[in-house]
Amino acid sequence: MDMVRSHILVCGGTGCTSSHSAEIITALEDELKAKGLDKEVKVVKTGCFGLCALGPIMIVYPEGAFYSRVTPEDCKEIIDEHILKGRIVKRLLFQETIQDDNTIKNLNHTRFYAKQHRVALRNCGVINPEKIEEYIAVDGYEALGRVLTTMKPEEVIDTILKSGLRGRGGAGFPTGMKWKFASAPAPVKYVCCNADEGDPGAFMDRSVLEGDPHVVLEAMTIAGYAIGAHQGYIYVRAEYPIAIHRLQIAIQQSREMGFLGKDIFGTGFDFDIDLRLGSGAFVCGEETALMTSIEGHRGEPRPRPPFPAVKGLFAKPTILNNVETYANIPRIILNGADWFASMGTEKSKGTKVFCLVGKINNTGLVEIPMGTTLREIIEDIGGGIPNGKKFKAAQTGGPSGGCIPASLIDTPIDYDNLTAIGAMMGSGGLIVMDEDTCMVDIAKFFLEFTVDESCGKCTPCRIGTKRLLEMLTEITEGRGTLEMLDEMEELCYHLKANSLCALGQTAPNPVLSTMKYFRDEYIAHVVDKKCPAGVCKKLLAYVIDRDKCIGCGMCARQCPAGAISKTDYIAPGKKLPAMIIDAKKCIKCGACVEKCKFGAISKR
Repeated sequence: MDMVRSHILVCGGTGCTSSHSAEIITALEDELKAKGLDKEVKVVKTGCFGLCALGPIMIVYPEGAFYSRVTPEDCKEIIDEHILKGRIVKRLLFQETIQDDNTIKNLNHTRFYAKQHRVALRNCGVINPEKIEEYIAVDGYEALGRVLTTMKPEEVIDTILKSGLRGRGGAGFPTGMKWKFASAPAPVKYVCCNADEGDPGAFMDRSVLEGDPHVVLEAMTIAGYAIGAHQGYIYVRAEYPIAIHRLQIAIQQSREMGFLGKDIFGTGFDFDIDLRLGSGAFVCGEETALMTSIEGHRGEPRPRPPFPAVKGLFAKPTILNNVETYANIPRIILNGADWFASMGTEKSKGTKVFCLVGKINNTGLVEIPMGTTLREIIEDIGGGIPNGKKFKAAQTGGPSGGCIPASLIDTPIDYDNLTAIGAMMGSGGLIVMDEDTCMVDIAKFFLEFTVDESCGKCTPCRIGTKRLLEMLTEITEGRGTLEMLDEMEELCYHLKANSLCALGQTAPNPVLSTMKYFRDEYIAHVVDKKCPAGVCKKLLAYVIDRDKCIGCGMCARQCPAGAISKTDYIAPGKKLPAMIIDAKKCIKCGACVEKCKFGAISKR
């Protein structure tokens, strides 16, 4: 048996893979083989470590050296210095891990990780997701074994109910309650996993599938036993090739090991799982549209009731949860309902995974106890706003969610608090915006997405979202009126009350929340015909300060519209005539501002 003295863990998630982590793994293996160290040092391809802003990421154990922004060219130095000579390559270390005495700080004590508590992400970045033996080594499939050999189906459901676990994919419906509804006797039932995840800026579920696919298979099998189902389906977007590849490997390995298929653990219980690939339709994140798509039809929502627990996939009783919800199940079984319920708030138990993106220093994947404040996420975990800018707002829940203004930065994040302020948890996208963001433009951005993704089945959503977008466009282009603001609000509430599914019902949320907290910006667009953030092009004017202009002509040479010319005015102390911008010809591209080295051109 080979004696391994060091493990080099390299992130193999989508983000780091796009930054050449696969080439890094190859370079490390080649270098180790050339040095005769390939039996002593093991390179492990893992899932996402979370701190995506610093990728590609590598951790070398037993020292725990956290290397960031590694390139294939750095691998020889890491092997020569760290592995051979025991000298850590400090230039590549994540700076927060270096202590004053030049020793390495525990990664969990850094700002990014200190306030996190990884439950759903516990194995991501720790194990090789393509090796079932590594999952088993961290208690994998132990929960399934315990359930099948020592628990009755109703005991499993009761445990999930007592834990307080709520669905992590949208409105937060109690998971145990959903399972209980589907537990009524029926000859055929199904268990489904929603891995469609289509929100802009969201990659929570994808990262779990890439880093810990077996946890979803184990949880779905437990769910199947709890409700009496024998077949499961994972609906995953075809745009997630790494997740699909690792799921295919995991399903095959589980079948070979006897964790899927016939007579699991010799108990007589049969359960199997198949994949179904989605084509990227956002509406298929809605449970009935997802099931319709699995059935081979166009992904459109169905009226409810009947609910899926009564009549779901192929008109049979069905439960559907998302990836993150399932990722919590095995730990709840192993550690107990009270353990899970001890985390979070009174009505929102456990932890929540967020994708922290936008105007934030530490972009990445974070998992925090429910009740953590937005301030802690942005300032402590996220490391604050780049370039000294001020925090302005955060959008949670993607196109279905709402904007949280800076005045509410101390709001504890849980289902009820977010709903109370006009936002929602959603799947967990958290987009941070700074002072340079136009909130009217943000609302327009999400409406553009919703209009494009609406299936068109119901009239309120098909026509209402389009009309809402038209009014937002008129406002951002200077043609809005105060009456239009009232019309928009009325239309928003009509959409919420009359749309068939959650896509249309929640589409107005970005508009309503921005109008509630940033109405002054709407007024400025409508009354003053100005965009305070300087984002909406139709409302901008580029002006040259003729006293600062030295007449070099660089702006004119860069202008694609030929809108800049010389004047007859020569400023005091200058030798050449100042330049001027023809507002009628200007296309507001900003090329002149970027090229002017003297700060003579400004947006107004």
